[in-house]
Amino acid sequence: MNQTERQSSGSGQDAIALLTQDHNKVKMLFEEFEKLKTAEDAEDEKLDIVQEICAELTIHAKIEEEIFYPATIEAIGQLDIMDEAVVEHKGTREQIEQLVLMAPEEEYYDAKVTVLKEMVEHHIREEEGKMFPLLQKASIDLAALGQRLGQRKQELQMDMGMIGASMSKGQGRERTQQGPMP
Repeated sequence: MNQTERQSSGSGQDAIALLTQDHNKVKMLFEEFEKLKTAEDAEDEKLDIVQEICAELTIHAKIEEEIFYPATIEAIGQLDIMDEAVVEHKGTREQIEQLVLMAPEEEYYDAKVTVLKEMVEHHIREEEGKMFPLLQKASIDLAALGQRLGQRKQELQMDMGMIGASMSKGQGRERTQQGPMP
């Protein structure tokens, strides 16, 4: 079953397409941040982008841990890549916790964002390069799993005051005073 077929079965995206879309969004946000690193008087914009990155990653990790990883383990087994993913999530959460307490003017702010970016990029390569191909070969209803992920993601976005953030770029940036951790 190719990606188009997986997406067309059911009302939403399949699990892999949904998670890949999340990956692409976060990568784009990191690119936006990179462009601002050398800009003058860009602290507010940097803060907005980092808050959006942190919120997106928090929601993404939560839906993976609550729904996707258990379903993946059931389909492909408890492989090393699953253990690594959980450990990577823990490291990402710790980095996010530090970042949300910082201001863009603080020493090491940009460096912490860069480290977070590198951690996330590694995690994405592992999931997309190893985990997703194994899951595509397994007998699992990716459309139904995608629907569950999408519903939970929407609930978490509502809880965090982000509704609409995933539908159009920038809407999530309106919540500048709200921290991304639930």
